Amino acid sequence: MTLRVLADSVVANSDVLAYIPSPSQGVWQIGPFPLRAYALCIIVGIVVAIWWGERRWQERGGRSGTVLDVAMFAVPFGLVGGRLYHVATDWQKYFGEGGDPLDALKIYQGGLGIWGAVFLGGIGAWIGCRIYRIPLPAFGDAIAPPILLAQAIGRLGNYFNQELYGRETDLPWGLEINLRFDDDGKLDMMNGVSTGVVEKVVQPTFLYEMVWNLIVVVLLVQIDKRFRIGHGRLFALYVAGYCVGRFVVELLRDDEATHIAGIRINSFTAALVFLAAIAYFVFATKGRETAQMLQPDAVRRPWPWQFAELRAVGANPEVIELDAEAEAEAESDDDAKSETADEAEAKAESDTDVKSTEDESEATPVALGKSAAEAESATAATTESGESGESAGGATAEPDSGVTPSETNPATSKTPSATESGKSAANGVNGTKNSAATGSDASAAAEGDTADRS
Repeated sequence: MTLRVLADSVVANSDVLAYIPSPSQGVWQIGPFPLRAYALCIIVGIVVAIWWGERRWQERGGRSGTVLDVAMFAVPFGLVGGRLYHVATDWQKYFGEGGDPLDALKIYQGGLGIWGAVFLGGIGAWIGCRIYRIPLPAFGDAIAPPILLAQAIGRLGNYFNQELYGRETDLPWGLEINLRFDDDGKLDMMNGVSTGVVEKVVQPTFLYEMVWNLIVVVLLVQIDKRFRIGHGRLFALYVAGYCVGRFVVELLRDDEATHIAGIRINSFTAALVFLAAIAYFVFATKGRETAQMLQPDAVRRPWPWQFAELRAVGANPEVIELDAEAEAEAESDDDAKSETADEAEAKAESDTDVKSTEDESEATPVALGKSAAEAESATAATTESGESGESAGGATAEPDSGVTPSETNPATSKTPSATESGKSAANGVNGTKNSAATGSDASAAAEGDTADRS
């Protein structure tokens, strides 16, 4: 064979030499356990999404570990939702003629609808965010690029399963679809092994979608850095961007799918979801949440359908932070005022006790002095009365009458009683002094009586 003939042969078959080969198998048996490339790609995608999402959440000011906590709700919900959507839109495979309903549970064989995964996964994320008391829109913005990256990784699983391909083509990057057979020689495109027989060459739509997802991931990251958008608007851009790529990819596919008016159902879904995402992006709150708003219970969480409350919360993050600080300061002031009031009350009680003690101390000498004065006054009055009685008795009473002065003069007869009253009054103040005074009075009275008798 001459070189010219060899060159012509290579040129004639260059399109075939450039085709993308398919893997010979997508399942490897490791003992009793099958290792499926599809499941492995999904797991790797989930791990990458959680790791990167955690980093993005912390960069926005969120707490460490939050993404993993919420993922415990979102991932199971997303897997169930993706499978439900796939079974609902391709129900003939499982419930139609020749189908096995139990195959609907075999998620490891492929078949996850991204629309159902995002919808039900979003519900799971919402439940997790409500439990951990963080804002769902901000959480969605943080994990939007990681989710789309996980989808791109998951598309490699479609490659190993030889699914999600397009119409036949003769393009140089066409994908070869091989026939696979099990150990018994029966055709098994999912679990079998290829014999190298090429069934057809098709558009590698899985590859188109994977490349588009990676492009959108880069765009989302750049938009997020430059414009710092938040409140769920970055997540809306992720949904809208994915819908654009998925709508184009669906136009290239001709595998089995449910059709509405001759159009694949996924094309309808992509168009409707795109419009909803754009509407949210336009009408949602502008700006980005502050780090304070990402903390648990930082602000009151309105329900998703409370649009006015959501906009009010998102539009005034500064006011919310100031309110929180003012509330903390108010509580501190209340505590300080309460402590001051308690101290003032205690001081007032102490002052009252001291004042009462001083009043009692002052009142005692006054009372004693008053009692002494009254006693002296009473003693003086008694003395005068005795003297006047004696004078009167000496002038009227006769010596030979045999009547004593005390019997004839009432004033004189009262002298001992008055003297005793004086003693009693003076005993509280100065017993010794009163006793002396009383003794002097008594001596004077006795001398007067002796004088009269003489």
